[in-house]
Amino acid sequence: MRRGALIVLFAVQAACALFFVSDILSSVLGLRSTPLAWEVRELLEIGAAVGLILGLILGALVLRRSFRDRNAAEERLRRASGAFMDMLEEQFATWALTPAERDVALFAIKGLSTAEIASLRGTSEGTIKAQTNAIYRKAGVTGRPQLLSLFIEDLMREDGGVRPVASLPKDVA
Repeated sequence: MRRGALIVLFAVQAACALFFVSDILSSVLGLRSTPLAWEVRELLEIGAAVGLILGLILGALVLRRSFRDRNAAEERLRRASGAFMDMLEEQFATWALTPAERDVALFAIKGLSTAEIASLRGTSEGTIKAQTNAIYRKAGVTGRPQLLSLFIEDLMREDGGVRPVASLPKDVA
């Protein structure tokens, strides 16, 4: 629904609610007002009630649309998350990482420190450092920031494809 229509709807609902509230307050507080012909008063009350009912219906439609949009966004996020994991696995396979190196690479990409990875894997920090060096060598990068940037670049590609693996320098291969 367009923003202008929502603003008009809100204004109509506010006017309708103001009519009913002012009518009740004037009766409760005993304020004198110029009496309206009963026909006019009935028309005003019917118009106000119709305005409130329309607001209720349109509000429900907007709420339903909002839930639908939220669910669609959650689904896109779920798919993107799965696509990212697929992309990681594809790159890990391309680099021929061992299962242990895959775990270490995933933890490194998630931002865990060498000590945290070693603790999770039940190995020494020296082993993790050796595995991360092997990962960097196979990926053709010099450290964790470059490794992470490879995946960020792939996510930002407009064509949705994964960039080809850079050829390794001759002294590294």
